[in-house]
Amino acid sequence: MRARSYPGSTLTTRQTLSPGATYARRVVSYQSEGLRIEALLTVPSGTPPKGGWPAIVFNHGYIPPQQYRTTERYVAYVDAFARAGFVVLKPDYRGHGNSQGRPAGTAYWSPEYTTDVLNAFSSLRKLGSVNPARIGMWGHSMGGHITLRAMVINPQIKAGNIWAGVVGPYDLIFKDLPRWGSGAASTDPRAQMLAKYGTPAQSPALYRAISPNSFLADLGGRPVQLHHGTGDTHVPVSFSQALASGLKTAGQPHTLFTYPGDDHNLSRNLGVALKRSVEFFKKSL
Repeated sequence: MRARSYPGSTLTTRQTLSPGATYARRVVSYQSEGLRIEALLTVPSGTPPKGGWPAIVFNHGYIPPQQYRTTERYVAYVDAFARAGFVVLKPDYRGHGNSQGRPAGTAYWSPEYTTDVLNAFSSLRKLGSVNPARIGMWGHSMGGHITLRAMVINPQIKAGNIWAGVVGPYDLIFKDLPRWGSGAASTDPRAQMLAKYGTPAQSPALYRAISPNSFLADLGGRPVQLHHGTGDTHVPVSFSQALASGLKTAGQPHTLFTYPGDDHNLSRNLGVALKRSVEFFKKSL
């Protein structure tokens, strides 16, 4: 993926939406591998600071593509960053909403969604009101995995903030999410991986080669902030703990916040986690 290019394109307005309290909202589109990908764009009201607004590519978690809607879910999250003076671009991965292409299923076994996000990042850098040197990424769950993968591919992503991310190395993913891969090989991407390549213990070099956790030293000092509820029944906290351990070993700046008993969406600590995330990006971008 590092050998390929992700040029993105100019963001084209598809629909103007009702504004938020202190920002404008619109649905835009950009190009990714010849596909038109749509996204939600929020831009703060008023005059941009010198050099342009700081910005965030916002990577949502897994939502069944047929249920996904551009303007639904994550409303409070986007609002928090937009109110704080960040341009926010939330991509609809291919096959989601009105984006062209077929959905990939998940981001863990194929590169398509990461490709769409890397092109979103390049497209955001072309927006005149954005400071291209002050762009970070935020990701939840599957979006956290995409964020980490994108950061080790593109060194221009300045900082990453990950909530309840699937960010463990593959041996831990297979161990702590045993229900994944239990479906039929015809429909389950992980079952297909197991059938073709075996487990991480059987093909360690292959799984290391596709794991972003193998390339943490290449973050080169760019900071990562992690948030995870210990009561998360969708993605175990062990994943964020493993990434934090890997970042420490690689000498990379990071912070892990755990929230005792909280769930996958940090519902009990949403305000605190958003405040910490906003402060992180204000400091890091």
